[in-house]
Amino acid sequence: MVLSMTGFGKSTGTFNNKKVSIEIRALNSKSLDLSFRLPNNYRELEPSFRNIISANLERGKIDFILSIEGTGDTQNYVINKDLASTYHKDLKELNAIINGKTEDYLSLILRMPDIFINDKQELGAEEKDWIIELTSNACARVNDFRKQEGQALNDEFTNRINDIQYLLGQVPQYEQERVTNIKERLKRGLEEFAGTKYDENRLEQELIFYIEKLDISEEKMRLSNHLSYFLDTLKVEASGKKLGFISQEIGREINTLGSKCNHVTMQKLVVEMKDNLEKIKEQVLNTL
Repeated sequence: MVLSMTGFGKSTGTFNNKKVSIEIRALNSKSLDLSFRLPNNYRELEPSFRNIISANLERGKIDFILSIEGTGDTQNYVINKDLASTYHKDLKELNAIINGKTEDYLSLILRMPDIFINDKQELGAEEKDWIIELTSNACARVNDFRKQEGQALNDEFTNRINDIQYLLGQVPQYEQERVTNIKERLKRGLEEFAGTKYDENRLEQELIFYIEKLDISEEKMRLSNHLSYFLDTLKVEASGKKLGFISQEIGREINTLGSKCNHVTMQKLVVEMKDNLEKIKEQVLNTL
């Protein structure tokens, strides 16, 4: 079953009086686009985080947020005074620009990112392994979310493809009328040239070429095959890119069918096919 690229996962735990929270948010993207928000003393783990995310989430615009909160023994944490001074200066300048009345800068500063730093900068091997496991759990939750969203995508794709198949199945009932109309137009055209000399062999060749050009049997067959292939590909995980390619091929056959059909009702069927296909293409962009 297909997966959505949209997802959210959160994993929390406590290690040595520290409450650690990892949040991962995923949106659609053509490739893997990672963004990290980490406390300074956890920056060394960023390569490990990248490897875990790329292995588990494959692609998407991924925001990774790791936050730390003391649970009791806060003596390991100190205020980053240099950063606090910078925050204070920026907040005062911003307050002057917007003519704000708030002057309780301290409460604001204490909630700013990285304002508390760990006195013990070195991360032990045990804590690193624990953080890595927490990250893997968050990735698993993202994938659970993606599966739920993927079920909705699967239903949407299946319904749209079935609609196109149904519309394609309506085409044959108008083909005889279409052929009759074409013959009548050709007959009237020939009658206008009655008494005019022309090369009969050349005329016969032109008529054969014209009839072959208007034949839509191959387009119908290829379109039907593409629709079946799309449904088969839905059963394969991480098939979003392939579904995009197949939808392009479906679009080519529908466009050719529309340009050849020369029949009002058949043109309406083609327009409905295109409408369903556009909705499929929109959702394919959010498919892993």
